[in-house]
Amino acid sequence: MKPLDASFETILADVGDDHVATVTLNRPARMNAFNEQMRDEFADLWRIVRETDDIHAVVLRAAEGRAFCTGVDVKEGIPKPANLWTQEDPGRWLGPKSNRVWKPVIAAVHGMAAGGAFYWLNEADIVICSEDATFFDPHVSYGMVAALEPIGLTRRIPLGEVLRIALTGLAERVTAQTALRIGLVSEVTTRDQLWPRAGELAAVIAANSPSAVQGTVRAVWESLDATRSAAMDRGLSYTQLGSPKGIHSEERNAAVRPEPRLR
Repeated sequence: MKPLDASFETILADVGDDHVATVTLNRPARMNAFNEQMRDEFADLWRIVRETDDIHAVVLRAAEGRAFCTGVDVKEGIPKPANLWTQEDPGRWLGPKSNRVWKPVIAAVHGMAAGGAFYWLNEADIVICSEDATFFDPHVSYGMVAALEPIGLTRRIPLGEVLRIALTGLAERVTAQTALRIGLVSEVTTRDQLWPRAGELAAVIAANSPSAVQGTVRAVWESLDATRSAAMDRGLSYTQLGSPKGIHSEERNAAVRPEPRLR
C-alpha cells in the first residue's frame, strides 16, 4: 500500500497494487463527523484520485466505531460567509461526482449513517453495508430543513422512501435489510466481511479497462441531468470515445475473466 497524501489528518488514503484506493474517514472520536478540515482534505483527495491514472477504483469506508458518519460535526460546524449569496453546499467538496471523479466508488457502511453522510452515499456507485448499519436524517427533528441530502437521495431510491426518511427524522432508522429492500444498498454482509467484500468488489472492477469503466460511470451519472434522448445521444459519443478500436473479437474473448459469482 502506498499513501496518497501523508499530510491528511482526518482521512486515511492509500492505493494498492490492485489499483484500488482505500479511503477511510478517520475521526472515530467524533463518530467520523466531518468538519472544515475534512471537507478541505476531501477536495484535495478527489483531485488526487481524478488525476492519478494508477487509481482505477475507490473503496470509501470509515474508522471502526459506532458510526460510518453522523454528518457535520455540530460541535465545530462549518464556517459560513455572512453574505447569503456566497454560501455554498459543503457537499460540493465531499462527493466524488461533485468533484468530477468518474472512477467508481464503493462505499462500505457500518453503524450509523446520518444526515451529511448521504453526501458520500448519494454519489457512490455501489453501496454495501454490514448488518449493524442504520440510515437516518435527523434534520427536521432539530427544526432544520432537510433538502440537499434528500434531493440527492431521490436519484437512488423511490421518492416515498426518501420522504419517509427525511420527514421522520430521529423517530425512525432504516435497517440494513430495509436498505437492501429499497435499493439504498446492494448487499449486506457481516461486520467482519464488510471491508474485505468492498475491496473484492473494487478489485474486480479495477481489473477492467479503466477507460471503459470511467466512460460508463460518467455516461450513467450525466444522464441523470439530461432528457432521455439527450442522454442517449451523449452516451453514443462516449461509446465511440471509450470503447477499444481495432481489437478483434477473438482477442477480446481471450482476455482473462473471473469466474462469475452469483448474488
